[in-house]
Amino acid sequence: MGRYSEMSGFYDVIMTSGYYDYPKIVDGLINGHPVANVLELGCGTGLIIEELAKRRPQTAITGVDLTPEMLAIAQDRLSPFANVKLFQQNVCELDLHAQHDLVFSYGGVWYFVVQKGHEPFMVSHIADHEDNLKGLEKLAACIAPGGRLMLGTQGPHFNYERPISNGMVYSQVIEPTEIGFTKHYFLDDGARRVMSQTIHYRTYTFAQACDMLKPWGIEFDGLAHHHDEGGMFMGFSKS
Repeated sequence: MGRYSEMSGFYDVIMTSGYYDYPKIVDGLINGHPVANVLELGCGTGLIIEELAKRRPQTAITGVDLTPEMLAIAQDRLSPFANVKLFQQNVCELDLHAQHDLVFSYGGVWYFVVQKGHEPFMVSHIADHEDNLKGLEKLAACIAPGGRLMLGTQGPHFNYERPISNGMVYSQVIEPTEIGFTKHYFLDDGARRVMSQTIHYRTYTFAQACDMLKPWGIEFDGLAHHHDEGGMFMGFSKS
């Protein structure tokens, strides 16, 4: 599974320069549902958890991430929130000794690409298929019976570059592979390249994703919080 070590120092400024809309993400995540405890897989620097913790101070929130540099930023950001706990763990070896009403990932470990007129497909940060199966088994063990899994949705990936709020220029390049795609992230300060990060992704059809979750009693129950690109999250329920 790819670490975001090189990107960690610039992650916040990139993501908050129009890459993600965090209030809208949390709108789609909670969507009026009462939950006692929540787990985010791939919490990064804690930007989603921060927004969630502000709104739900009585909800126990746990965040897990693989990259220590990202978690260090998250620990600092989330230190004011007594209801938040963070752990550095590999999702393929996830061991939290707890079950949650809601488990979610938004671009963190697994997510869906949704495009009008096309079937959604799942993207995984984990390139190896067997490791994906292990990770999904560990994920399922973290969801309480009757609980929900919410996997974020994004639009199609494409090559582009644009200035961000600190005046630097962010760019990304997508290369298809036999199992998915490789994504190269760059940040340039004038003529100087200050960040370069490459992550390899695996993709699964929607049917394959559902088949991988079904043995653990997790089944698709619909899109949540619709918008022009299809939905902020794909929702699954655990029997």
